[in-house]
Amino acid sequence: MATGFKLPDLPPVKSAWGPHETEQFNDDVPYAPFSKGDRLGKIADWSVEQPKDGREQRGRQGAFVNRFRDQYQTYGHGAASVFAYQHSEDESSFSVIDRGSVNRVRTSARNGGTLLKVRGRGQNTQRGGAGRGGRFGGGAGRGGSETVMSRASGGGGGARGRRFGWKDYDKHQRIRNASVAVGNEWELLEEVEFSHLSKLNLAAAAPETVDTYGYVYPYDKTFDKVHVKSEKPLQALDRVHYNTTTTEDPVIQKLAVSSEANIFITDSILSLLMCSTRSVYPWDIVITRQSGKLFFDKREGGPFDYLTVNENAYDSPMDNDDREGVNSPGALSVEATYINQNFSVQAVREADEEKHDLSHPNPFYNPKEENDPLAAHGYVYRKVNLSLDSDEKPVNLMVRAEVDGYMKTPSNDVQYVSIKALNEYDPKFTNVAGSVDWRSKLESQRGAVFATEMKNNSCKLARWTTEALLAGVDTMKIGFVSRSNIRDAQHHGILGVVAYKPADLANQMNMSLSNGWGIVRTIADICLKMPDGKYALVKDPNRPILRLYSVPPETFEEPTAPASEISSS
Repeated sequence: MATGFKLPDLPPVKSAWGPHETEQFNDDVPYAPFSKGDRLGKIADWSVEQPKDGREQRGRQGAFVNRFRDQYQTYGHGAASVFAYQHSEDESSFSVIDRGSVNRVRTSARNGGTLLKVRGRGQNTQRGGAGRGGRFGGGAGRGGSETVMSRASGGGGGARGRRFGWKDYDKHQRIRNASVAVGNEWELLEEVEFSHLSKLNLAAAAPETVDTYGYVYPYDKTFDKVHVKSEKPLQALDRVHYNTTTTEDPVIQKLAVSSEANIFITDSILSLLMCSTRSVYPWDIVITRQSGKLFFDKREGGPFDYLTVNENAYDSPMDNDDREGVNSPGALSVEATYINQNFSVQAVREADEEKHDLSHPNPFYNPKEENDPLAAHGYVYRKVNLSLDSDEKPVNLMVRAEVDGYMKTPSNDVQYVSIKALNEYDPKFTNVAGSVDWRSKLESQRGAVFATEMKNNSCKLARWTTEALLAGVDTMKIGFVSRSNIRDAQHHGILGVVAYKPADLANQMNMSLSNGWGIVRTIADICLKMPDGKYALVKDPNRPILRLYSVPPETFEEPTAPASEISSS
């Protein structure tokens, strides 16, 4: 019979090698914890050369040597450097000076600057030139610097411009502020990304003209012959320009009662909605739903009252670049609006015998109250059918479009014209963005200049083209206006005018009206499902996102003064 195996009883061990049951650490002894994911191979390795300044070695040999070997980490490598030696004195002010001799050649530069050429380094640095500062490989601001990359071989060569993708992580972060402050009582309803809006599509019917107001003058064809050597100075003409919002338009108020439309909007707001995927700067739209109808309005003093400048450029104007100067975004917007208003008046022949009256007079001008002369504008109210086959009720949109002048065909027919102007404020900036100086290259490379403007001002040109298509304009006249002095934002010169058909320009810019109508219909469907009230459509200042908020009814309304204050005044 087999007997079972039984372990003998072991006596307790009174003393053995190993740590104590309870470890005691003093406060002055640092402790470096480690994670289970750390690769602990060696306690210390003094044979491997540590990277200098804590940065990755970029040498050609070191990159290949360290790529295929195991990188063992020392114990506590991922923890804070509590074991690092702390210097008793601050050595941040210490620097090593290269006393080697450098051959420098000073030559004259444009705009009175000094061009400093450092041979053997492949860089040219201009100091004291005019431009916008703080950019790698670009033009500099007033008193700034301009750095141009040149060929390293031979010590010379032409400029290659900025190397896109190189040190983009070190580029100045462009943080913009929102166009309107979101209140605590605002309720977020929807959030839509531009990537989703760009996939929408709706084939809408051609707009139908409902009524016309105002009058226009003929376009002066002598401006088509203007070139750089015979430039015309831009005149400051005092005219009254109206940019009335939707709900304050008396014609729209009548059409809201009599017509079958249920969406009312102006061409400036509608063009921004249809081209919203191209926008970069922040903006906001006030939407009012009342009795099953939508009214799209702008805020007083909002982004719709001014034009943008180089909104889509790689280095668009920022407040940090020139906050108090003439090249800040706010100053440039005012300057661009001023140029467009004066150019649209100067480019027509204001003669009473050639004035073309529309069906009704200007609905916003009252000669008994206004003393200044009125700027010639024609207002065309058009209806667009946005209905789908699945809709129970038709969805019609009423838009107020504008025309700036007219031209007559050989058969004496009237064709409406849209007159706009692109402005150049600093040639050094356009050189950085990939363009050329208008005064030197506009005559020989007009197509390249306009192509660069389509890239830097994609949203603005797309909006102008959309507004021309909405108004039924046959021709667009776009002028090139530049400052007479880059430091003076009050005096400008007209360097040339180019003509485009709106449909041809839309194809050239890869615009899709069906995508724009799809965006408008999507936003309208969301708002039509909401109860009556006021809403705000806000574009995120730093991300391609649209947000729809529900706001209190008194939002964006100016406070009214008490009756006692009105009577006393």
